[in-house]
Amino acid sequence: MTSIGSAVFLLGIGFIFPKKIRIAALFTIHFLLTLLLFGNVLYYRFYIDFITVPVLLQFQNVGGLSQSTFELISYFDILLFLDFFILGLLLRKNWLPDLSMKRKVWPKVAILAIVVPLALSLVINTGFWKKSYDKELIVKSLGLYHYHLYDLFVYSKTSVNSVFADETEIMEINKYTKGKQKQANQSELHGMAKNKNVVLVFLESTQSFVIDKQIDNQEVTPFLNKLKNESLYFSNFYHQTAQGKTSDAEFIIDNSLYPLPGGSVFVRRPQNEYYSLPHILKEQGYYSASFHGNDAQFWNRSVMYETLGYDQFFSKEYFEVNEDNSVNYGIKDIPFLEQSIPYLQTLPQPFYSKMLTLTNHFPYLLDPEDQFIEEANTSQGVVNRYFTTVRYEDEAIKTFFEQIKDTDLYKDSMFVLIGDHYGISRNYYDALEEVLEMPITQTGHVELQKVPLIIHIPGMEGQVINKVGGQVDLRTTILDLLGIEEEKETVAFGTSLLSENHKNLVIFRDGSFATAHHIFSEGECLSKSTGEKVKRNKCTPYFDQVQRELNYSDKVVFGDLLKFLTNDRK
Repeated sequence: MTSIGSAVFLLGIGFIFPKKIRIAALFTIHFLLTLLLFGNVLYYRFYIDFITVPVLLQFQNVGGLSQSTFELISYFDILLFLDFFILGLLLRKNWLPDLSMKRKVWPKVAILAIVVPLALSLVINTGFWKKSYDKELIVKSLGLYHYHLYDLFVYSKTSVNSVFADETEIMEINKYTKGKQKQANQSELHGMAKNKNVVLVFLESTQSFVIDKQIDNQEVTPFLNKLKNESLYFSNFYHQTAQGKTSDAEFIIDNSLYPLPGGSVFVRRPQNEYYSLPHILKEQGYYSASFHGNDAQFWNRSVMYETLGYDQFFSKEYFEVNEDNSVNYGIKDIPFLEQSIPYLQTLPQPFYSKMLTLTNHFPYLLDPEDQFIEEANTSQGVVNRYFTTVRYEDEAIKTFFEQIKDTDLYKDSMFVLIGDHYGISRNYYDALEEVLEMPITQTGHVELQKVPLIIHIPGMEGQVINKVGGQVDLRTTILDLLGIEEEKETVAFGTSLLSENHKNLVIFRDGSFATAHHIFSEGECLSKSTGEKVKRNKCTPYFDQVQRELNYSDKVVFGDLLKFLTNDRK
């Protein structure tokens, strides 16, 4: 009903035009609506999300159209445009009837087209507008086209929030996060990596199910399998990214804040004031650098890194990149990490370095000479290739560790390896089920959002940490190991995963969440062990915290509220 209402309203706009051009106007509107639908179809296939205004605005910042986009197109997509071609033929043959509507009638039709579906939505999904972070619920409630009008309204509203923000808001949020920090006391490992360098390596699109996985009796991640046994390995760690993907992961980890419901903070709010991990470490004498074998402008990193306090950005221009050593989005992981080690050796110590790998990126392309494992044998090429690029990434990490062990940096560093976001989306679950040899249920989908987190401190014995947590907790965990206290006048939603009092809860951007025993997803409370729906009261104790933290985090970013705290520090 909501979709019908949207179509009636938007197509009805054509009746406003003079009779001579009315049919052409209706034809044009119809085409634009079809184009918008097609864009959402492609976007949803990989991101399981809907296009927002910020996504359109950041189009150029993320490279525009690429091979990844074309990989998502299906031959069947032509059916979306079939009625457009039929209408075009009818128009060309002049077979369309004379369309007219009295001017007094159109406003009434327009009002009915909006009011009736909206009234139904208010009955079926009461209070949906209070959950702007749940875009799927908004689309179900308003229909796709009215959702875009709603999204435009929300974008306009949030764009002026910083103008009216005041200091009282950040004080309330600061009090809340400080309460969380106080409850989660220091861990027994507090200060175990004191004064060590921090080498943070992003494992592009790497999900936890590849760890210890075999394809035709060959390990997908032989080196990571061994490394985790000699490290702190977090078995229940989830990514929390949204539409910003890798840039979201960077933002979450550096700031212990949640990503935005639409678009990337790197593009939407790069001029805000933040109190990031580089800022905190700088006060302890650390130098900060980021390494990425892509263009400096990709995801607006050149601007955002300066805002976040990085001293140096080693982008594509610092590396020897040619046709032989690059694939897909840039330089391959092995030469990237090999060429990065000499730069690491020149950094003032102690340092915090962030290294972003690239090869294991959708649509998972790899030259034959770089394949260390056979492709999986499923009905989907994307899924088959995924395991070969993960295996290549694993080999790159192995090579990096072998070479850095020959330097003085190894014993003086703490290595943090983390998956940034999922690699296989729901669109490819049929093929993934073939590899996993099990159906992917609703709970299974949430569990697939787990990503590897391995913290390796040379000389420390391996240990498995079963605490449930996410990327928002990593900053506090790193600081815990370094023995550094976060300032009282800051905002951090994460707590150390090493603390005995860390609460087993991970919050996702769409309002769903997972605890030690339950998952709340798509409006249902589910048991992790059985996958079955359970009584809602098993999940209700967390509802207030989930909505509060997402709303608080949005207020901080949209209102640029940290400027009030940073001004106090200055």
